[in-house]
Amino acid sequence: MFYYINGNLTHLASGFAVLDVGGVGYKLTISGTTYNAMPPRSASNPPTVRLYTYLAVREDDIELFGFATEAELSSFKMLISVSGVGPKAALSVLSLLTPEKFALAVCTDDRKTISKANGIGPKTAARIILELKDKMLKESGGELPSGSGVLPIPDSPGGGRGKLGEAIEALLVLGYSRAEATAVLKDLDIAGMELEEIIRASLKKLMKI
Repeated sequence: MFYYINGNLTHLASGFAVLDVGGVGYKLTISGTTYNAMPPRSASNPPTVRLYTYLAVREDDIELFGFATEAELSSFKMLISVSGVGPKAALSVLSLLTPEKFALAVCTDDRKTISKANGIGPKTAARIILELKDKMLKESGGELPSGSGVLPIPDSPGGGRGKLGEAIEALLVLGYSRAEATAVLKDLDIAGMELEEIIRASLKKLMKI
């Protein structure tokens, strides 16, 4: 229904933000990551912000969720697609982890980190990793489609292929296609970069496309 909402940030608290759009105040439930990304507020001159949205409709409730970035929204959608993980649990994970760190945890089977989120136990963390990795592999087919026009990236000295593979998997978890991930990584010099730096740099380039 809504892709994003632009408005004046009139209220900000742990767990929600209110955007004034033409005199109408939209209350959006937010994660800790989005809360930390919000600019300083001024009662006399509230900042204008954009939040990407997800509308959850249940039998007894309608709730609007807001995210500072499209990457976080994509991570949220991936999380709630996992059986047994609802919007509140997904927000708990994204309050603990940025989209980059969440993708890294999934791709490296880091159950311990994911299970630190409130309401997420070791079994649920394992299920998140299992189900998201399966979806990622199904969507990518494991290989680049023929005729995609994207050339394979050659092996890098010092284990670059390992970092490259993990970075591609992280971007797939965030909702990008294997072709998009491979194309953007081809232009990065990953030899001296940590995995999280590679993912962050890739997201910046993908958001400009």
